[in-house]
Amino acid sequence: MIDLSRYPHLAAIQTPDDLRRFPADRLTAIADELRGYLIEAVASSGGHFGAGLGVVELTVALHYVLDTPHDRLIWDVGHQCYPHKILTGRRDRITSIKKKGGLAPFPRREESEYDAFGVGHSSTSISAALGMAIAAQRKGDARKFVAVIGDGAMTAGMAFEALDHAGDLSANLLVVLNDNGMSISENVGGLAKRLEKRGDGVAVPSTMFEELGFDYSGPIDGHDVPKLLEVLRTLKDARGPQLLHVITTKGKGYAPAERAQIEYHAVSPFDPNAGVVKKAGTGKPTYSDVFGDWLCDMAAADERLFGITPAMREGSGLVRFSQEYPDRYIDVAIAEPHAVTLAAGMACEGAKPVVAIYSTFLQRAYDQAIHDVALQNLDVTFAIDRAGIVGPDGATHAGSFDLSFLRCLPNMLIMAPADEDECRSMLTTGFLHPGPAAIRYPRGGGPGAAVRSTLDALPIGQAEVRRRGHRLALLSFGAMLATAEEIAEEIDATLVNMRFVKPLDETLLLELATRHDAFVTLEDNAIAGGAGSAVAECLAAHGMSVPMLLLGLPDVYLEHGSRDEVLSEAGLDLAGIRKAIEARFPQVTHAFRGKEPAPDSIGR
Repeated sequence: MIDLSRYPHLAAIQTPDDLRRFPADRLTAIADELRGYLIEAVASSGGHFGAGLGVVELTVALHYVLDTPHDRLIWDVGHQCYPHKILTGRRDRITSIKKKGGLAPFPRREESEYDAFGVGHSSTSISAALGMAIAAQRKGDARKFVAVIGDGAMTAGMAFEALDHAGDLSANLLVVLNDNGMSISENVGGLAKRLEKRGDGVAVPSTMFEELGFDYSGPIDGHDVPKLLEVLRTLKDARGPQLLHVITTKGKGYAPAERAQIEYHAVSPFDPNAGVVKKAGTGKPTYSDVFGDWLCDMAAADERLFGITPAMREGSGLVRFSQEYPDRYIDVAIAEPHAVTLAAGMACEGAKPVVAIYSTFLQRAYDQAIHDVALQNLDVTFAIDRAGIVGPDGATHAGSFDLSFLRCLPNMLIMAPADEDECRSMLTTGFLHPGPAAIRYPRGGGPGAAVRSTLDALPIGQAEVRRRGHRLALLSFGAMLATAEEIAEEIDATLVNMRFVKPLDETLLLELATRHDAFVTLEDNAIAGGAGSAVAECLAAHGMSVPMLLLGLPDVYLEHGSRDEVLSEAGLDLAGIRKAIEARFPQVTHAFRGKEPAPDSIGR
């Protein structure tokens, strides 16, 4: 429970109605308490940090002036929503954020009536708020719709599509541009440079937005509560599309976070008196590290290589590359569709672009992957990070679908490494392949395989038999191999590291089908349309009938929790896989129970 002696105002606030009962001259003190409580809470539990600190005063002012939840408040991305959650009935549960059964890391409609729109990725807020405003206007409803969007999120094309549409309407929409000069990293591009002129006495931002049809206000200090109240009260009663430009500081009020805004974007638990202390490395590279080192090594070997990121330099492992090859490093800002078509255009002129992108963000560029890359069979390599289960960030960030949505694309080569060294070899394989190639790998580290320094390619479409056994063949795709190895030893099954999702090693599959009673496929992707489905399709195409058990991510959105907890929920931990095999093929469960094998074969 909250400490009344340290947070006397905040302790009295369960909902924004409680906040509005305070006189306006107490709001600065409330904001100070809210910031202190946020620092204490995130320091104890970890989570997104800097963005929330930067919008404390803005959050207080918005909930004070607006009649939320009747008035709709829509947050963009959601990194900055912790103060909002604290003021809207979730104060005492804020330390449960990102944990199994705890608060979601982003706004979520099912969690609170104050979360007007679910969000996890950027640049959706204006479109969503405009849609709500149009629907309300149709019913004669005069409530206010407010979208809070950062200048980083404003770099995405979707935000400007919504601005362009809204500027031609009379919908009751207010866009609050939270301008702190940052995404996760520093902002890049023409818009960022244009907004930087805000202090030069030149009305550049106002001209730009007014030409789109918005009434522009600002820029104002986003940490000045009286000024925020004054302007928001005026804009609450204004009609038509409005834009309020506020200047904030990411990490505001916690000096280490203000000085190191990238490092404090998201944090593990830490001592707020000491700040974040960098932990000693484990000595094992993460998959992102493997990619970053490979990118630099391949760039040294081939001057045609370019590295492209949609505003994820740190997360995707491109920091070293950006320093060593700045003329071949391209950050397109939060613009995934543009990143992919940009790569396609570069490939047309003989470059060899590598698009470093999270699995969940690639979903935003699916049309471009189909029409601009695969359809034209262009030489673009996709390095897909955070594939499979990502854990605490939840369903919005899970890489659950990439095998399914890429596998159906003609011309696409698709690989999934079982360890770090294989990841490096697959990156080389994809880069040397004269067409579209995708290498998908999970978050964090692998089993700890030694990574060779050479740039070795794999034979395309060739799987690897890890052990020969009897009756069952376990076909593992990617990160599931370590678990599959333990199962295979227990039941004396054949184990195959499939490596390639497309093309499959059809020759090996057909040989295994003649020698085994059944197949079990393992993948950390959705079962629907995934790698296991590819195996079933292959057998069906050759007229072979083999009993199969397809294990992967179920047909639900998995909630946030640790990676191990989510694996268990999906039935992809050791116990869950054992249970599934026992249920589907009870004839082989003697191995789990220490019994002799049953004499009969598995029925077809």
